[in-house]
Amino acid sequence: MKIVVTVAAPVEAVWDALRNKEKIRHWHGWEYEGTEGGLDEEIDLIYFTDVTEDGTTLTLEHGDRFEVEAVEGGSRITLTRAPRGADPKWEAYYDDVTEGWTTFLQQLRFALEHHPDEERHTLFYSGTGELSPITELGIPNGSAGTPYAVELIGEQAKGEIWYTSEHQAGLTVDAWGNGLLVLSHIPPGDKKPDGASMAVLSLYGDVDTDEVDARWRAWWEKRYPA
Repeated sequence: MKIVVTVAAPVEAVWDALRNKEKIRHWHGWEYEGTEGGLDEEIDLIYFTDVTEDGTTLTLEHGDRFEVEAVEGGSRITLTRAPRGADPKWEAYYDDVTEGWTTFLQQLRFALEHHPDEERHTLFYSGTGELSPITELGIPNGSAGTPYAVELIGEQAKGEIWYTSEHQAGLTVDAWGNGLLVLSHIPPGDKKPDGASMAVLSLYGDVDTDEVDARWRAWWEKRYPA
C-alpha cells in the first residue's frame, strides 16, 4: 500500500519538514493535550523513536517508510505502508492509520506550499454517524484545483478543492487565513457499524479560533456523537 504526494518544494525543504520537530508540528495531526502527553510527545514517538534514516528515506518503528525524491516542479513523497500483520498490536487500526497518513501528507503539502515556517492553529472533531459530513455540508464534487463557494456553518466560505480520496475531501478556506479543511467519512460496515467521521481545521493568522470552534462544535456534536 503506497500513498504518493507531489509537493511544489525542493527535496531539502520536504526532508526538513519530516525531520525538524517544529516543522512537523506545522502539519502532523492536530493540537491536543492528553493524560499521556500531546502532539509533541506523539511526534517524538512516531518520528524520533527507533527510526532509521538513509539519505532521504525514513523508516518508522512499525515499518512505514517515507521516501523523498526530486521531480519536475518539486518533490515526490512516497509513503509505503508496512505489510498487514507486521505488527499485531496495530492490525486493528491499519485502515485508520492509512486514512491518517492520507490526511497528514496533504497537510504537509499544504503547509509547505502555502504557509512555510508559519504556525497553525487546529480544531479537531470526530464521531459516529451514517451520513458523511462532506454531503451534510454541501461540499461540491470536483477535482483538485476546482474553485468552490458554500455557506459553511454560519460563514460564507470560498477557496478551492485541495484534494479528494475515497473517504476524504480537503478544501482551502480563504476566511481562515488561507486555511485548510479536511473532512473524512467511513460509512457503516463490519469494522465500523456506526460509521466514523472526522474533521480537521487548520487556521492561520488572527482568525478567532474560539468563535469558529463554538459554531463547529455545536453543529458537529448534534450530528456526530462521540
